Amino acid sequence: MVYGKQRGNEVTKYSEHRVFAKWFPDQSDPNQKHPFCNNANAAIRRKVWEKLPFDETLTGLEDIDWANRAMQSGQKIAYAADAVVAHVHNETLTGIYNRYRREAIALKRIFPQEKFNLKDFVYFFISNVLNDYFHAGHDGVLWNNLRSIAVFRLMQVWGTYRGFSQKGPVSSKLRQTFYYPNGWRLSSPGDLQEPSPTHRIDYNCQPMEGRVIENP
Repeated sequence: MVYGKQRGNEVTKYSEHRVFAKWFPDQSDPNQKHPFCNNANAAIRRKVWEKLPFDETLTGLEDIDWANRAMQSGQKIAYAADAVVAHVHNETLTGIYNRYRREAIALKRIFPQEKFNLKDFVYFFISNVLNDYFHAGHDGVLWNNLRSIAVFRLMQVWGTYRGFSQKGPVSSKLRQTFYYPNGWRLSSPGDLQEPSPTHRIDYNCQPMEGRVIENP
């Protein structure tokens, strides 16, 4: 797999800009030594894909799981910093929380040795907020983002903490929460009921039952 850089746009929250800057640096890496990647901007050789598909039972991070298995089988992951796309998460606070919660559930399954306890929650919340405040001050936008930074980071680490605290398999009700926003419901497997033709959504994960849903 080769994956490219991602950046936000004018509606992207400041903390999300900082996440993109950390995850997608300006320097390319043609032979990564770690399995991080993102399939929102990526290409995979077809012959490899046919032998090694995504695990669609995961609640997220199916790309990182794929990269981990691919590297274990001798394949390579490359990062191309000059291949740039705008990736926008225009989410509610609940949406931010749910995204990081389901990704934490998946991360715990992919890497069972990983932990995220209450001490980690406190540490990462404080350190991320302070780091964002520092950069926002340097960029001259601190005052306008004072509250949004704290709230975004709170939802991020709280969702991560709850995801790592998840016990047992993910229930159908919880999958409904993760994959379908308010106003959408799943009446039966594969049957999505639409409340109105103007209700626009943007999914950043695989929906239930492998069903691909696009914006109207």
